[in-house]
Amino acid sequence: MEITMMNKSTNHQMDEAIKLILQYNNIFIASHINPDGDNIGSMLAISLALRKINKNVSVLKSDVLPEDFMFLPGSHDIQEYKEELGPIDIFIVVDCSDEDRLGNNKALLSNAKKVINIDHHISNTMFGDLNIVDPKSAATGELIYKLIKKMGISLDIDIGSNLYTAISTDTGKFSYESVTSRTHRIIAELIDIGVDFNTINLNLYENMSIEKTKLFIQSLSTLKFYEGNSIVTLKITKEMLKHAGAKMEDAEGIISFIRKIESVEVACVLKEIEMNNIKISLRSKRDVDVALIAQSFDGGGHIRAAGCSINSNIEEAEKEIVGKIREVVR
Repeated sequence: MEITMMNKSTNHQMDEAIKLILQYNNIFIASHINPDGDNIGSMLAISLALRKINKNVSVLKSDVLPEDFMFLPGSHDIQEYKEELGPIDIFIVVDCSDEDRLGNNKALLSNAKKVINIDHHISNTMFGDLNIVDPKSAATGELIYKLIKKMGISLDIDIGSNLYTAISTDTGKFSYESVTSRTHRIIAELIDIGVDFNTINLNLYENMSIEKTKLFIQSLSTLKFYEGNSIVTLKITKEMLKHAGAKMEDAEGIISFIRKIESVEVACVLKEIEMNNIKISLRSKRDVDVALIAQSFDGGGHIRAAGCSINSNIEEAEKEIVGKIREVVR
């Protein structure tokens, strides 16, 4: 089954990328800091596929890997970069909108013979030698699927499990408006080859630890509503993490919960990474482009899901981001 997607320019970039991949042997793959299901699943899917054609592949860690995704095939092969891994013929960067989001791996861009940038963020800075960037794709996992199919590499359950995870997590379990008929056709093909979506869904969505539960309960006490309850904020502090015995990665999913509140158009979660380093996640339902709000603070993302950082204490950061959201919602 052939599933068409992408414009001619992006298709051309993918064809050129395939030529490079076939030409070289040592391939390194990395993605953004604060990893999520789409970037982890995309990295692992393409790495497993390239190993099937005997490429020497190294999957690099850019940040701490959330335990929620360690069930994925190939996840234990993700490692820190070291020179002993050999020369970087090709550096494939997936689901990463700009160079800075690579963290320490940003330095490797200048060491690579060629950089292939694969992403679906509209804010992508096109930093690769080849840029396979399609904002109309619901997830980077869709682009990785297409690349694997174009290369003639057969899908298997391990590759498929990673692709399913990438697409499912970045589409809110297939609920976001970015989802298209081709998204469902891809998922149907993955199920047809034997991907155990029930087990994946249990691992992703029905496996909340006691620590995460305690953090969730604490954080709900910080809920604040603005503009006729159309804006909601929630804060997660380092003190909360300590009290719950949780990690910041345990905050994943809370924003989806508060976005479900009936009156809410924009949901905002503020996470205290350090005293004056606040990471902000934004989600909207229907009318607000939260990517534009995030860009006001040098962030980015998608129309309905975006993020940024503000260098101030969490209370001041809340005032700043709410002020900007209000300008759009009013």
